[in-house]
Amino acid sequence: MLTAFALTGLAAAQDSTPADTMEMAGPAAMSASENFAKAQEYAVQADVAYPVPFYDRTLWKAAVDHSYYAASMEAGNRDYNAYLAQLYTKTQWWINAYNAWGRLGTLSDQEKQWASLSAAKLAYLALQRGDTATARMYVDQGMAWADSASLQSIMKRLQ
Repeated sequence: MLTAFALTGLAAAQDSTPADTMEMAGPAAMSASENFAKAQEYAVQADVAYPVPFYDRTLWKAAVDHSYYAASMEAGNRDYNAYLAQLYTKTQWWINAYNAWGRLGTLSDQEKQWASLSAAKLAYLALQRGDTATARMYVDQGMAWADSASLQSIMKRLQ
């Protein structure tokens, strides 16, 4: 039988960050390159710490936030912006992922797959709420990036 103390400790361990991983200065006080490095560091830690990536998890949030600052500080840096788009996709923040991929312009084959996934997720959500015009827009853009079974399935439901 678990005591209240043990349960509290288990609950805290679910989504807490060890004190030694929290930085003293926030992302606004760091340079773009420092934020980019910190984003990568937190993403690696988050991959280990959590079975499913979501933005609301402490380490994923830190990774996305630092990546956002890096990309904002150097808007013309494609690497920073592509990494932010990847983190949005990985943490299932579909609208931000979709918009970030759209801003990048020319995408690599892997990036097209991720971008297409974000479009498919948004198309599905639009279809679920009965917004076929928006669903079609997401399907069209997703197909422009990369064809997928998900997009094909949604497209059939739109006809």
